[in-house]
Amino acid sequence: MTINEFSEKLLNPSQPLRVHLIGVAGSGMSGLARLLIQMGHQVSGSDRVTSGETERLRDLGLNFSSPHSAEAVAEVDAVIYSSAIRKSNPALAAALELGTPTFRRAECLAAILHTKDGVIVSGTHGKTTTSSMIAHILRQSDQQPCHYVGAEIPVLGSNAEWNQDGEYLVAEGDESDGTLALYQPRHSIVLNVEEEHLDHYERGIEQIREVFQTLLNQTSGSVIYCRECPETTALCAEREQSISYGWEDADWTATELSEQIGTVSFTVNHKGEELGRVQLGIPGRHNVLNALGAIAMATACGVDFSLMNRALSAFAGAKRRFETKHLSKRYRIVDDYGHHPTEVAATLQTARTYAPQRIVILFQPHRYSRTEKLAADFGKALQSADLVFVTSIYAASEDPIPGVSGQTIVDAIEAHGSTKAQYLPDLESAHHCVGNALQEGDLFLTLGAGNVHEAGNRIIRDLKILEEIQLETGIEKIKLYEPMARHSTMRVGGPAQFWIEPSEFLQFAEAVSFCKARGIPVRIVGRGSNLLVRDGGIRGAVIRPVGGAFTEVRAEGQTITAGAGVRFKKVASVARENGIGGFEWMEGIPGNVGGGLRMNAGAMGVETFDQVVSVTFLDEDGEIRTRERSAIESFYRNVPELRRNYALQATFQGSPASLEGIQEKLDESRHHRNSTQPKAASAGCTFKNPAVCGAGQLIDELGLKETGVGRAEVSLEHGNFIVNRGGATSTEVLSLIERIKTKALEERRIELETEVQILGEDEIVF
Repeated sequence: MTINEFSEKLLNPSQPLRVHLIGVAGSGMSGLARLLIQMGHQVSGSDRVTSGETERLRDLGLNFSSPHSAEAVAEVDAVIYSSAIRKSNPALAAALELGTPTFRRAECLAAILHTKDGVIVSGTHGKTTTSSMIAHILRQSDQQPCHYVGAEIPVLGSNAEWNQDGEYLVAEGDESDGTLALYQPRHSIVLNVEEEHLDHYERGIEQIREVFQTLLNQTSGSVIYCRECPETTALCAEREQSISYGWEDADWTATELSEQIGTVSFTVNHKGEELGRVQLGIPGRHNVLNALGAIAMATACGVDFSLMNRALSAFAGAKRRFETKHLSKRYRIVDDYGHHPTEVAATLQTARTYAPQRIVILFQPHRYSRTEKLAADFGKALQSADLVFVTSIYAASEDPIPGVSGQTIVDAIEAHGSTKAQYLPDLESAHHCVGNALQEGDLFLTLGAGNVHEAGNRIIRDLKILEEIQLETGIEKIKLYEPMARHSTMRVGGPAQFWIEPSEFLQFAEAVSFCKARGIPVRIVGRGSNLLVRDGGIRGAVIRPVGGAFTEVRAEGQTITAGAGVRFKKVASVARENGIGGFEWMEGIPGNVGGGLRMNAGAMGVETFDQVVSVTFLDEDGEIRTRERSAIESFYRNVPELRRNYALQATFQGSPASLEGIQEKLDESRHHRNSTQPKAASAGCTFKNPAVCGAGQLIDELGLKETGVGRAEVSLEHGNFIVNRGGATSTEVLSLIERIKTKALEERRIELETEVQILGEDEIVF
């Protein structure tokens, strides 16, 4: 069956065709499915995944199946497949074996286009926006057009629509695989022509020109082109039916541009005559050119300028075309489909009109061949950003090219300017690094033709919660995805989903109440001296009391009152300054009061609760209470009440002592620590002491000193310390812990229990 025969059959409503689309979840294929269903045909489709669009198509009558199968094409009249589908696909392979007529996506569109007066929008960039504008203008002028565009268009309602009574079908013409040459439209518009899709065009720009030349030769009516592009001008200017648009020396021009946040206005001139002022409902100088092209095309279709003006002011743009996904007083998050250097440059130019503090980009390169060929151009275009993160390459249907990766783009950025750039190969966790880097006032942009917007959606989800916490509690020091390696003495661990630093007791209480009311898990940390966070990070809120009331410490008589965020070392210092003895042992404890209370920390034969007079805490009901020592149970490295409640402040009892006596004991404590404990990063004692002997002695006797897993190692100075030799992971530390526990059990029948607090997830879950 030829394309023309297929076109004739499509127009016969008395004999509807059974058509199956392979890869129907894609934006292009889903649009074809919608057109075919609305034309009255029986349409089925398959894909690896479902999507919102496939669900909507099911409501229209699509028979959807997943995954692809031979059974799906057993009794159909024609099979349509996208360019990403390989011949090994089970549905396509079965159709070929059965001899069922098969058509590429563009061939099917050509067949449909031949049933109407086609308006083809072609070019390397801007096709979706321009074709959407044209369809919207024609619709607002009551011409009832059909349309087929490459994205979801809010003002149009969908990416495709069939109207039996409409004269025109406005469609994007995809040049990526040469199928642009299939179309025989009434009118054509050429936006721009550049070297692109070089995986297909082996002869480069010359071969690309030939494809556009064929389209123009097959266009029966007007050829509209952008005079700002030398290639389009060379292709179109000498044609008898050509119409140009641009900034100057063109049939249609735009003057007196005024860019505002989210919009741009300009004066439209036709052959030197001023027609009027247009305010476009989307931003960007590049969109002014797109609008001029749409105006020129709508004029060729018989639309009055006054109707165009009203339509363009209400045009809201396409999904993923500088689409604002989140806007607050602190942040703006935008998503854009741009994946070519020219598109990237135009998008960044638009972003600058918003006058952000910084432009932060998460860029996903599209195709290995494009990345390899245009790396230098990307490096130059991305200089307009302040901070760029680059993901792994979205391959589409390509095989990898050795030596080409997201790092290729980072290297190009660094070679062409001073913009900071970082390669994040794992897109699933890329949002952690990006989200943590965002600052108030930033414009954050996810950029690329693949699935990079998913990372932006994760950040938006959590940023909304973070901003709500800030609004309700007034806490300023609050961040997304804070690496716990920065907040533990072991220097390992994944990110905290929400990092919160209250400085007042009431702020702390409000933050805990907010999280509990919404089912957000809460963890309280101090200095992280007895903490081991798994590499997957901590889901929920991690609260570290710091500053304000939490770091206040005062002496009264022989007692010292200190906030939960005060370091034990500071308590010992204040005690010395006020001639209060009994606190010297705290000199050797690296943690703070809150953590020491929670685990009843100790050293040199003294435990924290040996000196506690009272504790002020936030209880399970959200009330701030103070309880005397006699009402609190404490055990070796365990205070059950403070596992449920959160310590805010404590008062400790000391005793009179001479300055000389205090100093002597402080020196002794300091010397003991320096001579017996490692200076390398650690979490303190790893295991609780078993009944038979000290844990350090046991590990020494087992011959495990300097045993390691990766960069984690048992300390030579003290067997009960595992140290990070630089770059260790939590997984390595935990593996070493298990090795020690296993050997202790097998050789000495001793079950070691960890003293270090282990938190978090093995794998990233947020």
